[in-house]
Amino acid sequence: MKQSKLFGKTLRESPKDEQSVNARLLVQAGYAEKLMAGVYSFLPLGLRVLNKIEQIIREEINAIGGQELLLPALHPREPWEQTGRWETVDDLYKLTDSSGRDFALGATHEEVITPLVKRDIFSYRDLPLALYQFQTKFRMELRAKSGLLRGREFLMKDLYSFHASEKDFQSYYEKAKEAYKKIFSRLGIGDKTVLTFASGGSFSKYSHEFQTLTTAGEDTIYLCENCRVAVNAEIVSEQKVCPECDRAKDELKIAKAIEVGNIFPLKTRFSDSFRLTYKDEAGQDQPVIMGCYGIGLGRVMGAIVEVHHDDEGICWPKSVAPYQVHLVRLGDEPEIVKQADTLYEKINKLGSEVLYDDREISSGVKLKDADLIGLPLRVIVSAKTVAAGKFEYKQRAADKTALSSDIKVLLKLL
Repeated sequence: MKQSKLFGKTLRESPKDEQSVNARLLVQAGYAEKLMAGVYSFLPLGLRVLNKIEQIIREEINAIGGQELLLPALHPREPWEQTGRWETVDDLYKLTDSSGRDFALGATHEEVITPLVKRDIFSYRDLPLALYQFQTKFRMELRAKSGLLRGREFLMKDLYSFHASEKDFQSYYEKAKEAYKKIFSRLGIGDKTVLTFASGGSFSKYSHEFQTLTTAGEDTIYLCENCRVAVNAEIVSEQKVCPECDRAKDELKIAKAIEVGNIFPLKTRFSDSFRLTYKDEAGQDQPVIMGCYGIGLGRVMGAIVEVHHDDEGICWPKSVAPYQVHLVRLGDEPEIVKQADTLYEKINKLGSEVLYDDREISSGVKLKDADLIGLPLRVIVSAKTVAAGKFEYKQRAADKTALSSDIKVLLKLL
């Protein structure tokens, strides 16, 4: 991609109305643009990052038997009335059309997926079943002030599992835990993300969150550094010790974190509302046991930026970077242009994703933008490198640069 054609220009200054690091950097670097508090447009660079996050999640959820579908975002009032949540879910956006019919913008999808699967589940032979989607959610967030970490409109992966027995549910729940660990590891935040015990609300005693450690986090957790698990501060009064090794609360480290995913039992809460049952081997009707597993993609993107940045800009992990190589041409003399164009073609032919800064602007601005955008590998063509018959390269997080004439050197770094 030639940067002169890229939609989404960098800003010379950080946006003044953004409080969080993730929003300031993503807007300034041309990844996103705020429409209003809690609602962002994703520009081409940002969408490439989101798509890579989505694909990593898709691969790991497919690996544990998930089947992908897409459910509506506009819901009729009736299923929400049937579960008793039309009046009790306080962050639900509601609207009425010109004929007086009531609808909700989907904040979650239990009211849609449960009656849907009722169509196909009859016998124990139809279970277990795991269905997931990537869908836009809407929640009436009153404190939309943390950039991508707290939105009113956001993209989420939600997985729902359906089981004939508690034993089968628990087995799948453990598989989902491991899949989530793999996801966050591949996203480049695995070493900063810990399994956290949280309140189960009306569904169970406990649920589990995946919390990414960063001072920008809005959640407070009590971390056991020995076991690498934590307890959310909201349930510390119930869970006074580490759930794994029984270390006392005063031995746990208080830390700030961002919730990037959660998993929790639904038991038969929604099965009962919609009479979702199956016939067991004796031909008796039994309620289907359900589980729910969510990851907010924009929130993950914001968390990655909060963890991977420095004073100059973003430092993307290779797995989610919009492009792997930032080819920067310093100078517009014919020989410089020729060498940069040739190198661009060669890198493309090798299958690496490359953003080519071919803009006719100052070298200083180009180098500053390269650090701000934060691609994993920067390659420079200048009068100096042309004279030496080489190119200069540098990894984003490294201090030193090097020269080479062998393009294979770049492949080893990607």
